[in-house]
Amino acid sequence: MERNLKNVLVISFGFLLLFTAYSGLQSLQSSLNAEEGLGVASLSVLYAALTLSSMFLPPIIIKKLGCKWTIAVSMCCYVAYSLGNFYASWYTLIPTSMILGLGGAPLWSAKCTYLTIAGTLYAEKAGKSARDIINQYFGIFFLVFQTSGVWGNLISSLILSQSSNQASGVLAVLLVIIFLDQIKSDQAETEKEKTPFWSTFLATLRHLKDKRQCLLIPLTMYSGFEQAFLSGDFSKSFVTCALGIQYVGYMMICFAGINSLCSLLFGKISQFTGRKLLFALAAVLNTSCIITVLLWKPDPKQLAVFFVIPGLWGVSDAVWQTQTNALYGILFEKNKEAAFANYRLWESVGFVIAFAYSTKLQVYIKAYIVLSVLVLSMLTYGAVEYLEAKSSPGTPAATKKENGGPHSQETHM
Repeated sequence: MERNLKNVLVISFGFLLLFTAYSGLQSLQSSLNAEEGLGVASLSVLYAALTLSSMFLPPIIIKKLGCKWTIAVSMCCYVAYSLGNFYASWYTLIPTSMILGLGGAPLWSAKCTYLTIAGTLYAEKAGKSARDIINQYFGIFFLVFQTSGVWGNLISSLILSQSSNQASGVLAVLLVIIFLDQIKSDQAETEKEKTPFWSTFLATLRHLKDKRQCLLIPLTMYSGFEQAFLSGDFSKSFVTCALGIQYVGYMMICFAGINSLCSLLFGKISQFTGRKLLFALAAVLNTSCIITVLLWKPDPKQLAVFFVIPGLWGVSDAVWQTQTNALYGILFEKNKEAAFANYRLWESVGFVIAFAYSTKLQVYIKAYIVLSVLVLSMLTYGAVEYLEAKSSPGTPAATKKENGGPHSQETHM
């Protein structure tokens, strides 16, 4: 347990260092590189490359390099982006944005795969439920990782030198290379020998043959929609307009801090409450926040409301992040790399769509869109739970699967 926990913490703090640097740079792009729209263009290229990367790269790179070295190499792509910001121009920022986008999907897929394998292996040795251990590991990860929003917003608020961002990214790479153990799955090693290249190359897209994956697409996309709405639309249309731009950083710190604490909490209590209750809680909180946004007329005298909304949003986002990641790991244990690549793909699509209509629609229309996607997400998520319950009547599907029962992928790649 101690060794497993050490590896979970190494990954968590590595991501904390890396994304403290990245989030600081990302939030300043439109301000630092406003000339000819360079900052916005770089973000567009970044998300486009991330979407393309999610379709093909993660299964190939993870099977070739393993989780540890995929994480280390992908982190270097983020450091390259930091270097590109030192001498920001069309010739430096656009290529490094593309490099970061290509590295982003393998990074997140390898992290999720590592935590899932580590949780499963420990559960087998300890005779515990893999579902509970995986939930706890994701809870610990997001406890540490989500604080990057606190430090990143402090950096962007104080506009510290970009050299500190570069150093933070380099430290993340060194931390992973030196302290993270390579992890192996017997199943992954066997498949590596027999799986042809083209099958691996198309693994992400072929995974869509599994109808459970298709049903999870709205929920996964919603993660991108809801994050984009809070950080972009709520901060701009409500906080900035009513209180001033200086309060945006504090609002996001409130969101990130509560998100971090609730991530650990939900990772722990999910074994008692079950994931369905947590998803229901997140849906109710998000719906309440969106309805409040639609009815509320911002008043600077109501200062508390400007922080209550992102605080409650942080509670719900903690559920979306920890439980959706863990759900992917539990449902698609035999195809973890392709499943988590799909997670990154569809979340990125959510971000891209929200990013695309951000400047063209009024905020209340965007709020209705987010609410509609949430309703659809809950319906399709409910269908997934129904399929899981139907596949193993009388026995929790996840438990049966963990014990090596007949329930597995509906389609094998």
